Amino acid sequence: MQFNYQFHGASNVASNANSTDMKFSPDCSRPPTFFRGLLNKQIPFREAISALHFVVLSDMRYKPRDKSAYLDWAKSQEPLWVAQATGHKAELIAKVTELQKRLDVVRGNRDKVMKPFYDARKNYFDYLYKHEMDFWYVLDPVITVHPDEVFFECFSQDESTYGRLGCSLDVFKDVGEFACGTTNVDYSAALYNEFQKIRDYKDTAFEIDPGGFKVQVTNEDTYEEKKIDLPDTWVKGFLQVSSAMTLPLQRLDLHPMDVHNICHYLRRAKEKTGPRSLRFILKPGEPAVLRFEPWNIELKCPRSIFHGQEPMEMRMWGRRRLLILERLIPIAKKFTAFFLGSGMPSFFVADLGDMSFTLGLSGWTANDWSRSGNFDLMAPRGEVDSVTKDMVFQALRQNWQEPLDMLAKRLVLPKTTVESALTAYTQAGRVMYDLNKGVYRVRELSRDPLPMDALRFDNPRDRRANELVDGKFVEVTGSVSEGKAILKGTVKDKSVTHKVEVVLDGDERMVDGSCGCYYFGQNKLRKGPCEHMLALRIAHGRKNWWSRWLSN
Repeated sequence: MQFNYQFHGASNVASNANSTDMKFSPDCSRPPTFFRGLLNKQIPFREAISALHFVVLSDMRYKPRDKSAYLDWAKSQEPLWVAQATGHKAELIAKVTELQKRLDVVRGNRDKVMKPFYDARKNYFDYLYKHEMDFWYVLDPVITVHPDEVFFECFSQDESTYGRLGCSLDVFKDVGEFACGTTNVDYSAALYNEFQKIRDYKDTAFEIDPGGFKVQVTNEDTYEEKKIDLPDTWVKGFLQVSSAMTLPLQRLDLHPMDVHNICHYLRRAKEKTGPRSLRFILKPGEPAVLRFEPWNIELKCPRSIFHGQEPMEMRMWGRRRLLILERLIPIAKKFTAFFLGSGMPSFFVADLGDMSFTLGLSGWTANDWSRSGNFDLMAPRGEVDSVTKDMVFQALRQNWQEPLDMLAKRLVLPKTTVESALTAYTQAGRVMYDLNKGVYRVRELSRDPLPMDALRFDNPRDRRANELVDGKFVEVTGSVSEGKAILKGTVKDKSVTHKVEVVLDGDERMVDGSCGCYYFGQNKLRKGPCEHMLALRIAHGRKNWWSRWLSN
């Protein structure tokens, strides 16, 4: 998916003995979005923006060793090995050996001739790595300005880690005129080194430069145009993160010292065999206990008490991604962990006072946000007409951010209707959920509408579920227990009839379920619901049973 940006100049940081001036160049092809203020808390901002930089550079995908040189050598040795193995005559082996020696001489001469080229290429890439990091990494932060805060969002290189830094307006002083909205910024890796020069004793200006929007049309040649072909997975990742945040999550408050102990142990020990998971053993009213596998060493967190109602055990993989939080420990008041389920996504929110840092982790590193976790399928799926959806979006846009309950009350609409409308815009990349403050925010991920046919509706399970419902292969009944809707029924898929159960909470979000199919048996809900569970839910929605229950 190609994104076209227009930048009037480049982002830069100018620093001297008395002041630091950070100027980000926004995408001038989007509606004007700008901001200017002096940082009131320089050091916390420096540490938080540096942690966000570590998210961008994070890449924990398995990288196999390069065996191309060995394979080339083995291929050259193959005739000799064949001759030796088949017991050919001594003169044949001697002939092969002689040819091998001549080839060694040719290869030696080739290496001498090519050595200056290889050395020059190595020096070139070494220079790029040190001075032009942008050629190595694609940095893609999104900055949003709202009346109450300015926040940055980004994804890691392996697309398994999401980072969000929110800065309330109290982080700044002498805030000037600003325009709310979302924009991409021209951001280079060299800025990271400049961020490290931020000091308390120097005035630090933060600016999303409005100058580019004032350039006359006749000066179009002053713009720097960038065309970046981002993979669809990058966009899908943003949509999946926002969907996962709206689902029911288990919460655990962690003391910064306990997070330090986790990071300390991960730094000290290196696993060589599996399993490589981190278990959170949680009992109501007791300190959390963490078990590091495969050593089964337990770390008790006396300052982190679990306040849930039932004992549970959460297991997470890709635990070394937690090291991104290391730099935040000295400035954090507390950390809050949110778990979607064992082996499912988790979020860690650092309370930095007037700032917050959200780290979103997929179930495990290889199971990134876009390819395997279809959590939008678990979000509310109520049918809402386009007029109502547009009314909800425009109402949210008036304040830019608002809790679901207040927005529904202001519009005099059922909460489920408003949530379904917001879910649709979340899955379209126009709204995001702020897990830290529990509000929905307007955040236009791109200038132009996203091609949703290519991004969301390509899920084969979703498509198959609709086919099963349209073919009248689904029978569903519903009941209510303790504020939850329990849907039970059968789904006939080809020659097999599956018994299916789906549990929805009061906000019509899928929180549990079961099915006898192979997909559910292998994955449970870690990769989203199977097509039979989706079909049961779609059939239930078309019967409008939930609305009748609410009206009673």
